[in-house]
Amino acid sequence: MSERIFIGVAWPYADGPLHLGHIAGAYLPADIFARYHRARGNQVLMVSGSDQHGTPITIKAEQAGKTPAEIATRYHQQFLESWQKLGISFDLFTATGTENHAQVTQDIFLTLLNKGYIYRNTVSQPFCPQCKRFLADRYVEGTCPYCRAAGARGDQCDACGKPLNAAELIDYQCRLCGTTPQFQDSEHFFLKLSAFEDQLLAWVKDKNYWRQNVLNFTRRYLEEGLRDRAITRDIDWGIPIPVKGFEKKRIYVWFEAVIGYLSASKEWAKSSGDEDGWRKFWQEEVKSYYFIGKDNIPFHTIIWPAMLMGYDDKLNLPYDVPANEFLTIEGSKLSTSRNWAVWVPDYLSRYDPDPLRYLLSINMPETGDADFSWREFIRRNNDELVATYGNLVNRVLTFVYRNFDGCVPAYDEIDGRGNELINMADSVFNTIFADNGLLYNCNFKQALKMAMTVAQETNRYLDEKSPWKIIKEDKQAAADSLYVALGIISRLKTMLYPFLPFSSQKVHEYLGFEGKVEDYAQKKALKPLPEPGQRLQKPQPLFSKLDEALVEEETVRLGSAGN
Repeated sequence: MSERIFIGVAWPYADGPLHLGHIAGAYLPADIFARYHRARGNQVLMVSGSDQHGTPITIKAEQAGKTPAEIATRYHQQFLESWQKLGISFDLFTATGTENHAQVTQDIFLTLLNKGYIYRNTVSQPFCPQCKRFLADRYVEGTCPYCRAAGARGDQCDACGKPLNAAELIDYQCRLCGTTPQFQDSEHFFLKLSAFEDQLLAWVKDKNYWRQNVLNFTRRYLEEGLRDRAITRDIDWGIPIPVKGFEKKRIYVWFEAVIGYLSASKEWAKSSGDEDGWRKFWQEEVKSYYFIGKDNIPFHTIIWPAMLMGYDDKLNLPYDVPANEFLTIEGSKLSTSRNWAVWVPDYLSRYDPDPLRYLLSINMPETGDADFSWREFIRRNNDELVATYGNLVNRVLTFVYRNFDGCVPAYDEIDGRGNELINMADSVFNTIFADNGLLYNCNFKQALKMAMTVAQETNRYLDEKSPWKIIKEDKQAAADSLYVALGIISRLKTMLYPFLPFSSQKVHEYLGFEGKVEDYAQKKALKPLPEPGQRLQKPQPLFSKLDEALVEEETVRLGSAGN
């Protein structure tokens, strides 16, 4: 029986292009997971959208001489193009600027307000006399009062993960101009997080299947005691507060962005012609997964669950939050302000998507920070995609196409070595693809490594059997070993499909199968084997070898390429 899987993915700020840290942290693992479940025949809804409000976008707009709406629209469109080219298969990628999102956000705000979970309070807000504006917490920087790390923001310290308020920082200053902010009184609304402390502690008790860093962080945060948080700001760009007297303030982006998971689901339902279709993924039996970077853990394991508990206890809470660690670039911390990043549109203007998906998957920062280097990218592409997997597919399909009239050869007898290889491939396939297997449990890096071992073993098998050498004296023996190889390749294109969707689809078609890989898997079998006599398509190389001189060329571009 099929499962129902909801996948919420972090909402990127629409104030700049996507970079590899975004992809490795949230979007690629979410897409791998979604493609896996669709291939299993499960019902999947994967949503996200552009976070179009808040101070970062207003500042970007001022710098560019544009309106915030123009900046947000520009980057939202760029995100859509990047998803399409990179193969990130959202069911809906929307934006916080829609009327639908505003309505859902204001409904949740008013419901929580009426239930007493939101209240008014006068607080001191940082105001920069030089910039002449109230500063969002992330635009106040200083020393963390807990771990003493420099460069902590007024909303959170990245070094220790502690949520902060700007006034708590030591030696704080405006991130934009370096001036020491003044604190001025302003009335705002607060979310009464403290009211949910006991409920949240009880809720996380059985979450031992969470990644250890997510579970430890969440438990520590709760055990230290929850503090209420301001959910409105002195800014004129964002969702209006639906309360009289607050016309010049807006709902804070951290509060409304997580609501996007629900508002996007409702938008998807309306656009699909079933206005209540969202309920299947929010009120019925479903597992809800949230793919994020580690800096977003408290918003998804504490704040969003608390909001859901207060708003409607019939809505599903997160089942799992498989947060990834960070991606460094050439051994240094990624920095968008210094242009120390590999920008996704820039990458896609020169290279194919699957090699990037491969490197970021096999080096995914699941349990610790990972590094991207151009040398490693080119090595993995040339040695593993081209020389191992691509070579296996190309030499087998090309040889069969030329020597067996473009059809799958009929086999006579598969010997012990061939059966051993098939059994090994089936065992790996089940470990990766089965219910409660590696992909089901979000162990993406290990799954990809195991799939590649199958390709390596198949190459060794072909080297032993040498069908290209024996075909003249024993064509049937050559056909037998080639049929084994074709069967393994057919298994591999399904195993690798969540990671390498573009090349897997090509292999699917070269083998003579119709439709999409995931559709075929649902309707036929996860491991469809090519039938003897099945007509092949003329194959082409799956991957291109890259010149090692590109390492120096691309490394020089770091820090200078525009965004």
